[in-house]
Amino acid sequence: MLKSKTRPIVANIPKLRRIPERWFAIISGIISVVLLSGPLWAGAGLMRSAVDFLSLLALAQMWNLLAGYAGMLSIGQQAWIGLGGYSLFVVADDLQLPLIFGFVLAGIVAAVLALPTSWLLFRLRGGYFAVGTWVIAEVFRLLVTNNVDWLRGGYGRTLNVADFDPDTRGLVTYLLAVVIGIGATGLVFWLMRSRLGLGLTAIRDAEVAAGSLGINTNRMKLLVYVLCAGATGVVGALIYLNQLRITPDAAFSSQWTAFMIFIVVIGGLGTIEGPIVGTIIFYFLREGLADLSEWALIILGAIAVITMLFAPEGLWGLLKRQFNLEFFPVSRWLHERSSVVEKESE
Repeated sequence: MLKSKTRPIVANIPKLRRIPERWFAIISGIISVVLLSGPLWAGAGLMRSAVDFLSLLALAQMWNLLAGYAGMLSIGQQAWIGLGGYSLFVVADDLQLPLIFGFVLAGIVAAVLALPTSWLLFRLRGGYFAVGTWVIAEVFRLLVTNNVDWLRGGYGRTLNVADFDPDTRGLVTYLLAVVIGIGATGLVFWLMRSRLGLGLTAIRDAEVAAGSLGINTNRMKLLVYVLCAGATGVVGALIYLNQLRITPDAAFSSQWTAFMIFIVVIGGLGTIEGPIVGTIIFYFLREGLADLSEWALIILGAIAVITMLFAPEGLWGLLKRQFNLEFFPVSRWLHERSSVVEKESE
């Protein structure tokens, strides 16, 4: 009798040091409690800045889910921001309904309109898909600009807040921002730990191979595309509740998507931690360069180019590689198992 031991060949990849789930839950809970208790210790100016920061974080997480995890590069996410913002104004001013209904409608409108646009965009690939998303956003901008009688066209609209106490409105806006910012991060984390997340990464890395393994690639991509559109619409409602005034050129500006791309690129594409790091860096850079007007955009662009050249994995990618650390445990590992093959020979 001949016995031979065989082991599957696996790459010798160092396993990441993950924060234990118990500590992850404790840290996440502490951060959530601190943010939710902000009205007790933060002033109005700090809370307004926090709303801005959390809005950018939520936008970056949604763009990262779409491009970093699903592999769908979009440069037209401003379409859903504009639609979400205008939906809030219509609900609050025209229908005279509570603001919460405006946020619900913002998500529904963006998600519903994402369906017919997906039928066109999913026929495109690569750069053509990216340009197609920008064209869709421009179409929506032109439609709103030409709607003078109802949406007041290029003049824009101002949210009627005469019935709201400024302190109450600021409190509601801040709490909504905390829920949306934490919710967007938590949603991506939950999705990437699910079977859907595993399927998305497979589609991103090799769509044809994923399809050959039985993954319904079109359905998964459609689900993520519509989900990101709806969530971005909700963030758009938050942004313009904070600003109180909306115009087509501002709401449908490609600058919104440029901000998302910058945040994710410098933070780390395809990671949950990357948008968090990128949002922190972008926010302080924007505040520090606020007095430089057009030069600020040039400097931000130069930083993005340098990051892509020397650290394509982003700043979090550098930290992850240096310290072998993962804060949001979403990676999957193939564990080696020994097998014994017994062969009989005479």
